[in-house]
Amino acid sequence: MADDARVGILGYGIGGRIFHAPLVAATPGLVPALLVTANPERVAQARAEHPDADVVPDADAFFARASELDLVVVTTPNRTHVPLALRAIEEGLPVVVDKPFAPTAAEAEQVVTAARDKGVGLTVFQNRRWDSDFLTVRKVLDSGRLGDVFRFESRYDRWVPKVKDNWREFGDPSEAGGLLYDLGAHIVDQALQLFGPVTQVYAEVDRRRPGVQVDDDVFVALHHANGVRSHLWSSALAGTRNPRFRLLGTASTFTKYGLDVQEPQIKAGLRPGADGWGVEPESDTGHLGVDDRTEPVPTETGRSETFYAQVRDALRGEAEFPVDPASAVAALRVIEAAHRSGTEGRVISVSPSPDD
Repeated sequence: MADDARVGILGYGIGGRIFHAPLVAATPGLVPALLVTANPERVAQARAEHPDADVVPDADAFFARASELDLVVVTTPNRTHVPLALRAIEEGLPVVVDKPFAPTAAEAEQVVTAARDKGVGLTVFQNRRWDSDFLTVRKVLDSGRLGDVFRFESRYDRWVPKVKDNWREFGDPSEAGGLLYDLGAHIVDQALQLFGPVTQVYAEVDRRRPGVQVDDDVFVALHHANGVRSHLWSSALAGTRNPRFRLLGTASTFTKYGLDVQEPQIKAGLRPGADGWGVEPESDTGHLGVDDRTEPVPTETGRSETFYAQVRDALRGEAEFPVDPASAVAALRVIEAAHRSGTEGRVISVSPSPDD
């Protein structure tokens, strides 16, 4: 591919404006070429922030210009991920689908099958794999200094005491709303990336805020096939900081506070390559050791731009797409099992694939 790849982005809400369009624009070899939004305020933002891109009001206008594109990004409400991804695949266009990949694992499998049959690229935007804190956890694990790890703890919390009038908080199951599909899609994916397939899931899935229609306070316990247990929390009512990560091993423990800074940096106008990009404050440095005999572990630099750099290379035939969609299907199976466990109040067994 000699020229820059032209990227069409379906949706210019938080996902399109804060994550995808800035990262695409910051990636040499990719250009945002076509953006979709009908909201007048977002239209103005899109034109101001990406003056070389065209803005169209809906998916029909977008796909009428499919021949002009090299890549489609689906970052619309969750209920539309599957039909829009399938439409892009039918046009023969590689697709990036925002998380959660689909409302159900079965629908996600449908998209994977369609892409395979059509012979087009497909990947899922699991950008948190390149967060500074998660990269640091990987570094600690690779060092071997924890010994045999037997428990992984992960918290991704927020303080949002009032319910928002937003599709993420709508109760219709087709919306795939609630924390398990939102932040849970990240923390489940990270646990699976670190410790592999899951055999059992137990969850407590609650609605705590007045008038809320979806889960907003969740705990998920995973038993991995290798024996490690992951304990995952997410709440919309966490008013103080808890450890972001804690790993327990037979030789030592690693504890890390603080969240990756790339999202707030993008909101503040910073972009990949800028001074301080992806660098967490030193006060959030994690510590490794036993009792008071601990030492700081320098935090890795976040690099979410890696995702679209790999997408570009995949479009050129020089690399694989960055996230295997099969891994997103596996995460959806875990999320579905967690919802079922929370409803039935029991441990749910999970097979590595639906045929096992």
